[in-house]
Amino acid sequence: MNILAIIPARSGSKSVPHKNIREIAGKPMIAYSIEHALNSKLINRVIVSTDSEQYADIAREYGAEVPFIRPAEYATDTALDYDVFKHALDYLSDNEGYKPDLVVQLRPTYPIRNVEDIDEMIGRIEADEEADSIRSIGPAKEVPYKMWHMGDDGVLSAFAKDIPECYNMPRQELPKVYYQNACIDIFRPRAIYDYQSMTGKKILGYLMEQNFDIDTPEEFLRAEQYIKLMKGGHRFVFDIDGVIAQFDESLDYANVGPRPAMVKAIQKLYEAGNEIVLFTARGYVTGVDWKETTIEQMKKFGVPYNELIFGKPNADYYVDDKMLDMNLLESLFN
Repeated sequence: MNILAIIPARSGSKSVPHKNIREIAGKPMIAYSIEHALNSKLINRVIVSTDSEQYADIAREYGAEVPFIRPAEYATDTALDYDVFKHALDYLSDNEGYKPDLVVQLRPTYPIRNVEDIDEMIGRIEADEEADSIRSIGPAKEVPYKMWHMGDDGVLSAFAKDIPECYNMPRQELPKVYYQNACIDIFRPRAIYDYQSMTGKKILGYLMEQNFDIDTPEEFLRAEQYIKLMKGGHRFVFDIDGVIAQFDESLDYANVGPRPAMVKAIQKLYEAGNEIVLFTARGYVTGVDWKETTIEQMKKFGVPYNELIFGKPNADYYVDDKMLDMNLLESLFN
């Protein structure tokens, strides 16, 4: 199959100026999406659609084609994806006779994505001839069944109307809802030409847990932190109780449970080639030897590490200029 990746990268951005080419962890952000497409086992052509000669030069430097400069009318704040992609497909058809079987949209605002997800999504839509498109989605944090419209007179009306008084129901009894996370969208060209749409009629969903779409300076810094940590080669020192294990004021560590979000973060850091050191104050106050219990506990929790050190002083506060907030770390990997 002819599988075309199109990376839409206009030069205008108000939230983070020139965010598509802003350097993140040593490379312009657009370079990551180009590399994702080039590293796919199934994509066989990679194009950047941009209105900027500067962006075009950067895209070519990292291996993408830029066969045209996008017309200004398709590079405004209000331009639709449909117009951008129809222009690209029309150009390739009219000037090259090239017509792809599938089109993969990779937004440059996603410097972090798994290439395996791209190929898995291509495989799923290939296997379903009736599917017009497939979109990556994530679990919605806000439940639309609890949302409202408010009229000019201040009167509320329920946003969702398929379930009577759903806004009064417990969340766990409501249907699961997902949002489109804009990481990977794939469609058959017939969606554009037959339905004047980016999705068509039958839309498949592909569930993802993490979201690294960049639209604000804060999201930019979060993604940059993740990229740097996942390059490996760093040495991390973790406390155990209250960080990896739940805290027990009685100091009886034998029966404490894990903190799953931090365990997952450590697993990811270890897999990326980082060194993990566990430094604990267990036994510092009581003199009890917790070594064997701790070794078995970390094994049970699934915590990988390179070194386990006892003797950390027990304190009310720890001050360190290299501190990484554990809530931030958990949010990067969960």
